[in-house]
Amino acid sequence: MQFRVITAALLGCLLGSGIVSSKALAIELSELDGSPVSSMQQLNGKVILVDFWASWCVPCRKSFPWLNAMQQRHGAEGLLVLAVNEDNERSDARRFLQQIPAQFAVLYDEAGALAQQYRLMGMPSSFLIDKKGQIRYRHIGFKQADIAGYETQIRQLLAEE
Repeated sequence: MQFRVITAALLGCLLGSGIVSSKALAIELSELDGSPVSSMQQLNGKVILVDFWASWCVPCRKSFPWLNAMQQRHGAEGLLVLAVNEDNERSDARRFLQQIPAQFAVLYDEAGALAQQYRLMGMPSSFLIDKKGQIRYRHIGFKQADIAGYETQIRQLLAEE
């Protein structure tokens, strides 16, 4: 994958937002190949779009091209797209990504612990986190009709100090 991130920093965003408790610190994410997430990139000062997805999710097939476009269009401005896979089997996620490649970070939540902390109510579910680590927007599902509004929210957060 193109990016590797600090799990603790992502969880710090969650803790700062009040959506999760300190128990989240025990959550471990991994790359799809099974290797642990390493600390190669700082998340401070970035706008983060965390997207929970699964290979069986039909709307996820529509959201991935848009997520690729957002990372491409706004990455240099400070947007970081993180997709967190919730499949039971890594191989299902790999097959999905062979059909619809991701040009952003993809992590695997093997035990579903991060999904529980985020209190997912549908798939896909996405959270837009501002530069200060606060969750500002939550989206359940993915609809073409909402794309303009999603991008407006991203641009708004990128423009904030």
